[in-house]
Amino acid sequence: MPGGARAQSGNGLTNLIDSIFSGPNAATPPQAATGGDGTAPPWSGEDGASGHPLMTAVAIRQAASDFPNCLAAMWPDAARRNITRENFERFTAGLTPDLRIMDLMDSQPEFTKAIWDYLDILVSDARLAKGREILAKYKAQFDATEQAYGVDRYIIAAIWGIESNYSTQMGDRSVVQSTATLACIGRRQAYFKDEFLSALEILNRGDLRPEQMRGSWAGAFGPTQFMPTAFKRYAVDGDGDGRRDVVDDPSDLIASTANNLKKDGWQTGASWGYEVVLPEGFNYMLADRAKAMPLSQWEQLGLKRPNGQPFPRSSDKAYLLAPAGAAGPGFLMQQNFRVIMKYNPAEAYALAIGHFADRLRGGQPFVQPWPRQERVLSRAERLELQQLLAQRGFYKGTPDGQFGGQTREALRGFQVSIGAPADGFATAEVLERLRGR
Repeated sequence: MPGGARAQSGNGLTNLIDSIFSGPNAATPPQAATGGDGTAPPWSGEDGASGHPLMTAVAIRQAASDFPNCLAAMWPDAARRNITRENFERFTAGLTPDLRIMDLMDSQPEFTKAIWDYLDILVSDARLAKGREILAKYKAQFDATEQAYGVDRYIIAAIWGIESNYSTQMGDRSVVQSTATLACIGRRQAYFKDEFLSALEILNRGDLRPEQMRGSWAGAFGPTQFMPTAFKRYAVDGDGDGRRDVVDDPSDLIASTANNLKKDGWQTGASWGYEVVLPEGFNYMLADRAKAMPLSQWEQLGLKRPNGQPFPRSSDKAYLLAPAGAAGPGFLMQQNFRVIMKYNPAEAYALAIGHFADRLRGGQPFVQPWPRQERVLSRAERLELQQLLAQRGFYKGTPDGQFGGQTREALRGFQVSIGAPADGFATAEVLERLRGR
């Protein structure tokens, strides 16, 4: 979902990968799965895992019963967006809430997947082969887009491939129904009201037909998964036919995705980043998104590319990412990596996009091995780790089993206290140390 909307509206990369693992309909979201009688599975009827008052079973049922009134109350806002009454009635006629979305909105997977597993799945030989076909088939469109926007064609092709496996796995839920449901029920109503009304604007203008606007439970649609509000901000008419069709028109799709990246700050001619080898005894406290330095300065600290090649633009600034700690490869990330993270703020996603683009360009796999022997912590273990860090005074947040920058900083503090490399990488071993075993 462009513009960071993905993280705000769903479980981001976790949902993407879970769907990939599910089989042939890989990126068709879990909600598209059917029950034994061929129907979609119903809402569980249970309280949401978030504990939000609007996600209790009672609140969901009450809001669902008021759904027709909620829809009707949005007409004045729709009118202010120049949506005709006729189209408002037409596109909302017979609309009912899809309560299964409530379970998906609050789902908390017991296990996450290691970053090397994400990369194995997303940057596959089959996907690379298809990507090269796409680049050849739509060369004219990529040429025109690169000239107009200055955005690397391989990055656009990588996003297309990873978001929808080149238009074969886009999701099959009605964007209007999904966003209407979330606009009236659950804990993100204000956010999704804007998405719902934006979806109606797209249909009212005639850029897309209702049958084209099918996608994820959160409302992302098309080969590169635009949210309706992101469509409004970034979609362009690439071939001059008067419509902005990011679903079935390759010119519009490629140009709109490039426009999104350009407006988010894409730097023409620069890389997203580089794999680097770190010297022995390196200070991992420097692996921090806030500590960007020129590539030449990182070189002075002993960081080198695995193949020994120099950095092409040594004055460019970068920050160090060590996603698997001291036991895995390091990466120097530049401005374009930050731009990819605006598209989706999961580091694993952004790394996969950058690496996939390099492979499409003819680059090689990462050189250094991942610590594949490390076991991924369960959600209960992640929660326990945060609680133990809090008990020792390192973690100041509310333990929730979700690891972010605050947990990483707390973990580094503990690692420093025991004389271990302060890489912020949560392993079973560091959890045992916290337990005092």
